[in-house]
Amino acid sequence: MAPENLTDAHLKDILNNVKNIAVVGISTNPSKDSHAVAAYLKKQGYHVIPVNPAAEEILGEKSYPDLQSIKGPVDVVDVFRRPEFVSEIADQAIKIGAKVLWLQLGIHNEEAVKKAREAGMTVVEDHCMMAEHSRLIARK
Repeated sequence: MAPENLTDAHLKDILNNVKNIAVVGISTNPSKDSHAVAAYLKKQGYHVIPVNPAAEEILGEKSYPDLQSIKGPVDVVDVFRRPEFVSEIADQAIKIGAKVLWLQLGIHNEEAVKKAREAGMTVVEDHCMMAEHSRLIARK
């Protein structure tokens, strides 16, 4: 399946209209990209929801073992996991009613993308949420 052609306007619309971002695969290690991206998003005013079964708390927020354990709404599922785990993550994102499945740079899983799109989700592939926010939204 060919990737959606999301324009800068689409990306900006997503970034301006979401509040709750579940970061799946977030690390407790501040030097890891997943941690840095989540910290940046939190600083920008988003509600960051860590999803890491090995952690109790990350960035001062309760960490959940999986998406289905989250209490409350999730707008975006931002994925920092290897491609072979993305299909299951997409299934959970669909079940919890997330609007956007965001796959970070280098993460590709055609089956997951197809499932998410068929369920009505917007899928962003091969983009960093922090980089796009910085480029399109943040005041320089």
